[in-house]
Order: sequence, then C-alpha cells, then structure tokens
Amino acid sequence: MAKKSAQDFIPIKQVREGVIVLKNKGLRGVLMVSSINIALKSRDEQEAIIYQFQSFLNALDFPCQIVVQSRKTNITGYIDKIKELEKNQKNELLKQQTTGYRQFLEDFISKESIYTKTFFVVVPYAIPFSSSGKGGKKKEEDVVGEVFQRGKDQLYQRMEFVALGLRRCGLHCAPLTTIEIIELFWALFHPKSAESGYYPEFPEELVI
Repeated sequence: MAKKSAQDFIPIKQVREGVIVLKNKGLRGVLMVSSINIALKSRDEQEAIIYQFQSFLNALDFPCQIVVQSRKTNITGYIDKIKELEKNQKNELLKQQTTGYRQFLEDFISKESIYTKTFFVVVPYAIPFSSSGKGGKKKEEDVVGEVFQRGKDQLYQRMEFVALGLRRCGLHCAPLTTIEIIELFWALFHPKSAESGYYPEFPEELVI
C-alpha cells in the first residue's frame, strides 16, 4: 500500500487569483474581518449591531464559515528595534528610559504570553457543471479558463455581498490575496514557526 503524504489529506488543489480551488472542484474565498468591542458600546449601539448582524445572517442564501485564529504574538523584532534605539541614544536620560522600557517588555513577555485574534469568513461557491447527456450525469470539467473565471466572478459577488452585510455591522473586510491565503494555511500547519515570526519564501509560480 502506497504511503500517503500530508498533501493527500489537504483538500486544496491550488490557490490562484485569490481563490482556493478544492480537489472536489469547489471554490473558496477568504475575507479578513476586523473586530469591535461591543461591551464598550452603548445599549442602543449594541442592539443596533446585533439587529444588523441578524439581518445579515437572515439574508444569506449560502453557507459561510467563520474562523477565529488565536496566535501567540512575537515581538522580538520590536524589542530589537528598541535595543537599536537604546544603543544609538545620545541623551543619557532618554537612554535610561529606553533601557527601562526594554527591560519591562522583556520581563513581561518572560512571564506572560501575548495573543492576538484574527477573524476570517470563508465564502464558498460550487461550479455548476453541464450535463453529459447520458443518464443526466454531470460532466466534470477542469476548473481552468472560462470555467474558473465564471466561478471566480460568482464567488466574488458572494464575497462582496458578505462584506457589505458586515460593513453594516461596523466591521471592515478585505479579501485575502493568493500569497496571504498560502501564508494563512502554512501558519495553520506550522504554528510554532509562525509564532516565532518565520515564514518561508514561496515560489513565484504560486503567487498568481
């Protein structure tokens, strides 16, 4: 029995033009969504946001997936910049203050972990394939050329609809590019490396 690689268990065939193409020929788009602290809003504002979100959900006629990513924040690069400022500071008083700030940060992160949360909405689209004429079975087509472009256009319309609904809730949305999607999935499968701030250089042919 042939040994399977990790890629065999990942349903993604390719990522192109900001679209995930699955092995089952389905398409997925990913929106990064901002967050709001509803607890800091007035009661009227809270009720308005909840009402808008309910309206948004009721208006959907396709499924969406909400993904919350929690990741340990790496501030090594920031501390390195503080060290550089400390080293080049000519004013003795400012240098002491910079040193104190750096030591505070180093002491804090040695005891506590800083986590950031990122929010995504995954929008799906299934390409309707034409009938083959034999028993009414669907003819499987490769997701390339016009087939891909038609599917991408429909997917982007859905993504714009989702973004509009979320904007009415006071949230900002942005579609992920090809490289951002690749980095997102790479980080999911390599969390330790991502938390340390390491990301590999991806081949140029992937960034299409």
